[in-house]
Amino acid sequence: MNCIVVDDELIAREGIAKYVKEIPYLNLIAKCKSVFELDEVLMKNKIDLVFLDIQMPGITGVDWLKNASNPPHIIFTTAHREFAVDGFELNAIDYLLKPITLPRFAKAVAKVYKIWSDENEVTSVSNATNDYIFIKEDQQTVKVRLEDILYIEAAVDYIFIHTKDKRHITLFSMKQVEQKLPDQQFIRIHRSFIVNADYVEAIEGKMLIIDGQRLNISRSLYNEVYEKITKGKVWKV
Repeated sequence: MNCIVVDDELIAREGIAKYVKEIPYLNLIAKCKSVFELDEVLMKNKIDLVFLDIQMPGITGVDWLKNASNPPHIIFTTAHREFAVDGFELNAIDYLLKPITLPRFAKAVAKVYKIWSDENEVTSVSNATNDYIFIKEDQQTVKVRLEDILYIEAAVDYIFIHTKDKRHITLFSMKQVEQKLPDQQFIRIHRSFIVNADYVEAIEGKMLIIDGQRLNISRSLYNEVYEKITKGKVWKV
């Protein structure tokens, strides 16, 4: 999850940033000393979680959240217990009281991670044909037809779904998406690629060609991939 730490005190920012580095699934994008800096980062990056201090000069964290449009998940941080009610009324995921301990920090983050994972799960449709999926993309739930998918490409915490008309991007792992797709049609050829067998144009050495794109075939998977793609129908001279 991409996250931001917002606090007007340097020591507090650095302390939370240090905890972020202890959690494998957190990726720190920025450390901000005001909500104005926060807004600037949000305009340029896809952010999933903000650790937001409540008491800051100018605009407080609570005031910012009251006026925010489609904000990321929020965990409030403050030295004042009395502000907890305000935080929860604004649907903040959790409230961390300073000084923050690592176990308490990890518990709050785990709560957000569960929600985030559920939101970003690719949903396959159980029907007679099972011919489409829904993915979370930007602020929408987008329908993608399986017959339109050329191949799927891994990119760190994201996947790119290449279709006939466009490229979709969503937060999901290759292992998870592989489990959702029909394995007779969609074949894992590399740790970074899953292909739709219907669109394979050729196999050239250790490369597979789809829509003019050359995709690497893993050495360890080559024989399996070759058999699945050709289905034993290769004419040999």
